Amino acid sequence: MGCFTFVKVMMILFNMLIFLSGATLLAMGIWVSVDGSSFLKVLGPFSTNAMQFVNVGFFCIAIGAVLVLLGFMGCYGAQKESRCLLILFFAVILIIFIAEVAAGVVALAYSSFAEGILKAWASTALKDQYGADPVVTKIWNTTMTELKCCGFTNYTDFSDSYYYSHNYQSYPPTCCVNTKPCGHTSAQLSDIQGCFEQLLTTLKKNANIVGGIAAGICGVEVAAMIVSMYLYCYLDKR
Repeated sequence: MGCFTFVKVMMILFNMLIFLSGATLLAMGIWVSVDGSSFLKVLGPFSTNAMQFVNVGFFCIAIGAVLVLLGFMGCYGAQKESRCLLILFFAVILIIFIAEVAAGVVALAYSSFAEGILKAWASTALKDQYGADPVVTKIWNTTMTELKCCGFTNYTDFSDSYYYSHNYQSYPPTCCVNTKPCGHTSAQLSDIQGCFEQLLTTLKKNANIVGGIAAGICGVEVAAMIVSMYLYCYLDKR
């Protein structure tokens, strides 16, 4: 009985933390999406470097909503000793865990296939939407500035694009080294790396950190599943 009570209390506290974290992320995502300018004013001198956060408002909303739902199911299910909510909590965590493992396996085993899909999507966005769609343009500008890269593969992604034809046949400034306007010759001589290769390079440099974070998240998910299943089995026997 003492063990069950301890596990129950820990389950409640853990999921309360998840719920509060999700609620904070959800509120921030809504704030950023609805009133990004006010959010940047709060950041003050960091507002220039934080412009990319305005573009992930909906992502924050989605993640926050999932965390709020998970936190509620785990906390309320443990408090009320509801077997239905506990098994539902276990099922959702299991689905997320399987999806993460599957995504990791696919990324490792079919990296070239994943690259082809990403390239097809990025090429269309850069050809047709960059320079025409403010949101797409801001996202790519932020990415290229932060990673110091040009396009998905290289500057040729912008050849015959909307931006190229509407800017006197020039490329984005990040595709050239200290040259404005960025013409074909300058872009070719600058030979700026594509964002995909730059992202892979960055991930390889921080492989230990990325792997540690991934392992930590998986460990927490496994622990949550074990605890929820223990509570479910105990209540089922009782």
